[in-house]
Amino acid sequence: MNLQDIPKIKHLDSNNFFLLAGPCAIEGEEMALKIAERLVEVTSKLQIPYVFKGSFKKANRSRIDSFSGIGDEKALKILRKVSETFDVPTVTDIHTNEDAAMAAEYVDVLQIPAFLVRQTDLVVAAANTGKTVNLKKGQFMSPESMKHAVQKVLDCNNQKVMVTDRGTMFGYQDMIVDYRGIPTMQQYATTVLDVTHSLQQPNQTAGVTGGRPDMIETIAKAGIAVGVDGIFIETHFDPANAKSDGANMLDLKYFEGLMTKLVAIRKTVNNF
Repeated sequence: MNLQDIPKIKHLDSNNFFLLAGPCAIEGEEMALKIAERLVEVTSKLQIPYVFKGSFKKANRSRIDSFSGIGDEKALKILRKVSETFDVPTVTDIHTNEDAAMAAEYVDVLQIPAFLVRQTDLVVAAANTGKTVNLKKGQFMSPESMKHAVQKVLDCNNQKVMVTDRGTMFGYQDMIVDYRGIPTMQQYATTVLDVTHSLQQPNQTAGVTGGRPDMIETIAKAGIAVGVDGIFIETHFDPANAKSDGANMLDLKYFEGLMTKLVAIRKTVNNF
């Protein structure tokens, strides 16, 4: 895909990686705008092409009493407000065929969650909106198998497709990133590394996913070093009290420092 196909995306001439970043879930308007303001400030300063990320609902929770959203339309309207306020594109997850057309009215990129990436009807519904589609690689899938998911989008006459590696299951309660998969998937589509979800520790007995946020910088640096096209990071100003995935999110106060290091690594890699 061509990043120019994403409305409002900027700094495409910087030769930088691009970034999808924001909170795991939209918890309210104030928090979304607060996070977006800081992310836009830093990415503008560092000339990083940027897409604001926020899930309008979380349908894949371990426990029925886990936070799933503030209401579909309410959250989608907040995503639209972020886009209009800061003049940036937005991305959100969809979970059902009906979600595709609904979310496409509000956001620029539709994301297929890793657990659902083999659901043909869902992928086709997203592709048929004409929006850019981000396919997250299933934790249970090989990099090579993602070519079939990509082909489903292409077969719908939609060339705007990217894939995102979010780690591979390593036993029952841990994830690992196989960096060999990045050049493999780049043969099929623009490729992103989801840094924070790759550090999840799922299937905890408490029914709440754990994580290793202390390893975010390590995973991100390695991804840039091997030449990934984009980076995906979930971030929050108060991860300990975030309503979803707080255990593996980046504290917003560390965001600028990390991005500065990644931009420096990218400049070095570009020389080779």
